[in-house]
Amino acid sequence: MPHQSETRSISRRRALQLTGGLASAWILGCGATKPADEVPEIQYANHEILMLVYPRFTSLDLIGPQHVFALLGPEYKTRLVWKDRTEIVSDTGVPIRPTMTFSECRAKPTILFIPGGTDGTLAAMEDKQVRDFVADMGSQATYVTSVCTGSLVLGAAGLIRGYKATTHWLAMSVLEKFGAEATNQRVVVDRNRVTGAGVTAGIDFGLTLSALLKGDDYAQTMQLMMEYDPRPPFASGNPQVASAEAVELLTAMADPFLVDIDATLERIAAQ
Repeated sequence: MPHQSETRSISRRRALQLTGGLASAWILGCGATKPADEVPEIQYANHEILMLVYPRFTSLDLIGPQHVFALLGPEYKTRLVWKDRTEIVSDTGVPIRPTMTFSECRAKPTILFIPGGTDGTLAAMEDKQVRDFVADMGSQATYVTSVCTGSLVLGAAGLIRGYKATTHWLAMSVLEKFGAEATNQRVVVDRNRVTGAGVTAGIDFGLTLSALLKGDDYAQTMQLMMEYDPRPPFASGNPQVASAEAVELLTAMADPFLVDIDATLERIAAQ
């Protein structure tokens, strides 16, 4: 009969086999990205994860998935990518320092990820350098992904035509302008396109994608580690359950943004 310490050792080994280093990633910070000025030379990983950041994007769109991706293990490396490494600011005032420039990105990333926003997202869509980068990396990536209105950036780069996709519910009708099939689900997987709905869907999105990469057991263990067990204080998280007054208010607030989208698409078409 094995000694109790031997049993614990066996369980520990089994855990490491199952999670592929998940515990180490959590405790030791494996997969965390150092500030740019502490990385004199880029050490590329077997699996590069490129997460676009841009001025006035919604930080929560990015932070949820980034946390999940950082737990995938040392063979995965998460990059916060922009034109340069100058600090940018999110739409809620969170400063973000990019860790890799467009020119430093290696071909054939495992994941290309785009977060959303409002006016910052429209500016990114209209920026030809951003569209060209997204289109180039998206044509090579194993998975092409987004959360919230990040799917509109994918659309502007021509990457969701003919695919099912989702976005924030207020912008769902816009997807059809890019030739996508708008799908009202929390996370939508269509071949190698994986898109998440609005903002907080980023954690659901990240866990779904992690299951595709490393299996359900691994993703379920990640969920438990994060204690992701949402129990919101109100039944108001989507227009099907929210009050009519809340839906009406947010719809009215979104009208200028939707008008700006049409104007942005016209300018893109004229470029």
